[in-house]
Amino acid sequence: MELLSSAIDLFLNVDVHLEAILQQYGTLTYAILFLVIFLETGLVVTPFLPGDSLLFAAGAFAGKGLMSPALLCVLLSVAAIVGDSVNFTIGARFGHMIERLPDRFLNHKHLKRTQEFYARHGGKTIVIARFMPIIRTFAPFVAGIGRMAYGHFLAYNVFGGILWVLLFVGGGYFFGTVPFVQHNFSLVILAIIAISILPGIIGWGLERAKNKA
Repeated sequence: MELLSSAIDLFLNVDVHLEAILQQYGTLTYAILFLVIFLETGLVVTPFLPGDSLLFAAGAFAGKGLMSPALLCVLLSVAAIVGDSVNFTIGARFGHMIERLPDRFLNHKHLKRTQEFYARHGGKTIVIARFMPIIRTFAPFVAGIGRMAYGHFLAYNVFGGILWVLLFVGGGYFFGTVPFVQHNFSLVILAIIAISILPGIIGWGLERAKNKA
């Protein structure tokens, strides 16, 4: 319960935490952001880390002149691409062993949902999942288990990773300094999360309706 509470606080107040990190670590903040994005996309056991919200918040600080937007986009795109590649490799080599881990280490419901999503959308899942929390972390792992050709996976991975980072960092850069957004940052983050998971909810609902029919 304490972990869940900490995760919710991190998501909703990511701007406050990022500001504190900037004040304490200065330019090392770039390395910290790289690590968080890499872990969020690269390890199937860390889907609780912030992704969309962190990118948006970083873009907002870049909009204030406190960080370099170009450096953020390059570094975090690399982190996202390398993270997915590592996750894919883990799935390909150790996936069937990891699938047997108990629930306290691996959320099997999330894994099953991603496998179903992957079965419906194939390789496009790698791009689509970039914009869907939780599924984003599991998608490359499932692709690895499914033995997708790495060259095929890499093309989707690079395109999706760069697009994801540019859209969210760019969104924070251009809209994060708007007074309404600054004064209601937690609500904006909630809206981003809601919009991110909406396609998955709609797809799940349509699939259930089709199965019943």
